[in-house]
Amino acid sequence: MISTAFLSERPYLKEAHWQMFAGASFLVSIPVFLQAPLVRVAPDISLLMTIGWLLLSIWLWQKPKYQLAGDLLFGFTLSWWAGGLYWGWLRTQPMLHLAIEAIPLPIAVAALCFGYFRIGSLFFLGSLLGTCLTDFYCMGTGLMPWWERMMNAEDSGISMAQVMPGALAQMHTLTGILLAMGTCLLLLGITVWATRTREAHMWAFAGAVFSTLFVDGLFWAISNAFLIGS
Repeated sequence: MISTAFLSERPYLKEAHWQMFAGASFLVSIPVFLQAPLVRVAPDISLLMTIGWLLLSIWLWQKPKYQLAGDLLFGFTLSWWAGGLYWGWLRTQPMLHLAIEAIPLPIAVAALCFGYFRIGSLFFLGSLLGTCLTDFYCMGTGLMPWWERMMNAEDSGISMAQVMPGALAQMHTLTGILLAMGTCLLLLGITVWATRTREAHMWAFAGAVFSTLFVDGLFWAISNAFLIGS
């Protein structure tokens, strides 16, 4: 863990900032491996876990030695809460995705205005920004109808092999490729800009934004592997 005193005594320590970057990136990836399968079988449990994450984040935040970790975990709690709501009950409605993911936005903005949980709030904003860019890419490439079909197919037990080729065909068009390249460059540009500062909360923001590339790239790789395997 990174202590508050450690960062305050040395305002720019590369190792400490990279730890924050790595921690933010790791927390963004957790829902992919933990929450995504959990909401399929127990969405109520996933939503209730939000309370546990919140209590843990506040408990850590109150301890000077682990304050930064608790701060970061607070932002993760906001993302977990919104993700649990959407993927648990509304995943077949792609046009509602951004609206649901943005539900905690007033909390993050209020925390920033009052000077609390700056790291966690910027982490949430970075994660939300990555979600926005991903959804805009899906809209631009015409993937929203395929998103709905894939989610409905999953819930009704229809083979994904019947739906996935159409979605991948949309991604492999010239428009899809250009939009993917533009989105990647924009995410990388924002990441580089955020890491040029000496503020720990900006490195949390950068880690959340950058990890969007990992999550989206993982989805693309799995989708292509699934198609090849089928």
